Amino acid sequence: MIELCKYNPEYQEQWNALVESSKNGIFLVHRNYMDYHKDRFIDHSIVLIKGKKIMAVFPATENGSQIISHGGLTFGSLIMSFDVKAVEIFEALNQVKYYYKALGFSEIIYKAVPSIFHKYPSEEDLYALFRLDAKLVRRDISSVVKIKNKIRFSESKRQAVTKCEKLEVKIIENNNFDEYWCLLTDVLSKFGTSPVHSLEEINKLKKLFPTQIRLFEARKDDVLLAGIVIYDYGNVVHTQYMANSQYGRKIGALDFINQKLIEDVFNDREYYSFGISTENQGMYLNEGLIQQKEMMGSRGISIDFYSIALN
Repeated sequence: MIELCKYNPEYQEQWNALVESSKNGIFLVHRNYMDYHKDRFIDHSIVLIKGKKIMAVFPATENGSQIISHGGLTFGSLIMSFDVKAVEIFEALNQVKYYYKALGFSEIIYKAVPSIFHKYPSEEDLYALFRLDAKLVRRDISSVVKIKNKIRFSESKRQAVTKCEKLEVKIIENNNFDEYWCLLTDVLSKFGTSPVHSLEEINKLKKLFPTQIRLFEARKDDVLLAGIVIYDYGNVVHTQYMANSQYGRKIGALDFINQKLIEDVFNDREYYSFGISTENQGMYLNEGLIQQKEMMGSRGISIDFYSIALN
């Protein structure tokens, strides 16, 4: 029998240990990451126990009558140990369904972790979702470079890299996010938006995850031209934030950073991710944005959201 327990801080150490040793967990579902914005969400995560041992965890938040896995994260999903097998995963998700149904919730939104983020094959949950009659309700397209077999940059992107090299632009890693956050905030304000994380929050997360959250900058004569915040998931590195100054845009400084990260810094990894180019729940594709990513050799993977009806 599988026992389901609502998460509480007493489980924090065990939860984190399961995530770190799981076959599909990333640091986003580490409690130290999830809990930095716990004041914005109503947590209703579950710990799944079999034989006195945690077999899986289910990060989740409440949104009215909905359960979302997870409202504050790109992905949620059932995070599984290496030991659990297909029959157990089906049983686990079936019990998760009836756990929330008994509490009066009407729907679970399940954000599946794409397979490129898995340490080992982990799609038993997709089969279980099929058996539970879950419906695909949203699909985003995310752009990814396969590093070991990459498509080369377009001619214009290669010209930008050459231009930056001739100008002796330097790529540095900076542990101080202050100046870059001013640039990022200014750039995003022109589009009527702002960073998801405040400077205080990203500095806190950087201290908690110093090797997973990294900032790379392009500078000339110590003047900041562009920067990229990388989330390092192990086999995948993801560009969480990218921003150019006006002059950086003119010379292609972001292209230069991306090229150096793909070719040099992270050339031992499997994938380099640029993230999604979709809006309006996946129904609108920003064609100009995805074209820029494709010009750097990326191609698409899907990020899928499923609805499990609890009526």
